[in-house]
Amino acid sequence: MKPQVLIVEDEPLIRGQIAKRLQRDGCRVTEADSVEQAQALDPSAFDLVMADLRLPGAPGVELVKAAAGAPVLIMTSYASISSAVECIRQGAADYIAKPFEFDELLLIVRRLIEQARLLRSHRALTQDVARNWPVEGLVGTSPPMREVAERIRKVAATDATVLICGESGTGKELVARAIHAASGRSGGPFVAVNCAAIPDNLIEAELFGYERGAFTGAAQRKAGLFDAAHHGTLFLDEIGELALAAQARLLRALQDGEIRAVGAVQPRHVSVRVLAATHRDLAAMVAQRTFREDLFFRLRVMEIRLPPLRERDADIDLLIDHLLVQIAARLGRNRLQVTAGARRRLREYPWPGNVRELANCLERAAILCDGDTLESPHLGLQTAAASSDALSLDDYFRDFVLRHQRHLTESELARRLGISRKSLWERRQRMGIPRQRGEP
Repeated sequence: MKPQVLIVEDEPLIRGQIAKRLQRDGCRVTEADSVEQAQALDPSAFDLVMADLRLPGAPGVELVKAAAGAPVLIMTSYASISSAVECIRQGAADYIAKPFEFDELLLIVRRLIEQARLLRSHRALTQDVARNWPVEGLVGTSPPMREVAERIRKVAATDATVLICGESGTGKELVARAIHAASGRSGGPFVAVNCAAIPDNLIEAELFGYERGAFTGAAQRKAGLFDAAHHGTLFLDEIGELALAAQARLLRALQDGEIRAVGAVQPRHVSVRVLAATHRDLAAMVAQRTFREDLFFRLRVMEIRLPPLRERDADIDLLIDHLLVQIAARLGRNRLQVTAGARRRLREYPWPGNVRELANCLERAAILCDGDTLESPHLGLQTAAASSDALSLDDYFRDFVLRHQRHLTESELARRLGISRKSLWERRQRMGIPRQRGEP
């Protein structure tokens, strides 16, 4: 579907030139010559509003309120720092001075449209999570899970930083979302970032943003994730993977409530609550000097430790029933059930990938079964792994990787194990399990 852009410009020649370039770039364009005419077209129905600052009647920045969340790009021939700051303060998404290069304009337009699309997706996902994984929906009545729920209840009412610890697949992001949903910031954004997924040389730019010309390729100013989480919550998953230089910048942001974009001279204030999560032993990393001690204690105002699934086997039946409801809705099935034998296998399995692996196993079984009843063969669980009490997690990992690496990619192996590709690589290195030659 083509993005829809509203151009509000009182100079017909300029308006026409911009319209032609945007249409050539795949946009559907509507034109107006004043704020009054633009308001009659309902600016909120567009993916982007481009408005000249000085228009007959009201200034273009007046359209910010009428756009009701749609990004507004302000254009003006009267460029100045003060007018730019004022436009941004009033809610404009960005600002460009005339005369401008059309290539530069197209880059800004594409970025703003994509950011708006991601924001809509984020809101939809947040609503979906709220429906499917409500705070009360933290599944489990075992003592460890009751303690987790109690800590969430207590810390949510504060603005304290929280360190969420636990193995991969235990539900650390779910806990972070539960804290956000029960907090006074629930009306603000929840922004999640996996620190392990961003290269070390880009993490600071992603977190704090950057100014135009700050480095090669920085053609435009870009806001960071702290800006996106303003008045909300920033969830830093896999915080143990953060480079030491970025750790120092993060500590400064937590202590002072200020961030400085890469290439910027002056810092700016942000109101962001930070939640962090890790599957690694940060205390050991502090001792090895790979994680800053001051940042560790700053993050660990409150610690919530999630138990692995093998330590809460009393919750497995509840989890199975809960997940089957979710899977049935996702697959458009009326009802899914598990035979007694399959349920027994699920209870006996060690689940090294924890709840994530359980969910993946059930969904795979639901896809494979012809009816609505999941049986043991549909689960694809190995008998030896399920029945051997002596099998350690390392033994299971080694056995699973060696048996499946010839026909599964690294991404598929990691997904089946319920861990990240980086964790899979680290365990391979630690256990001396080489990748197959030519493996993707």
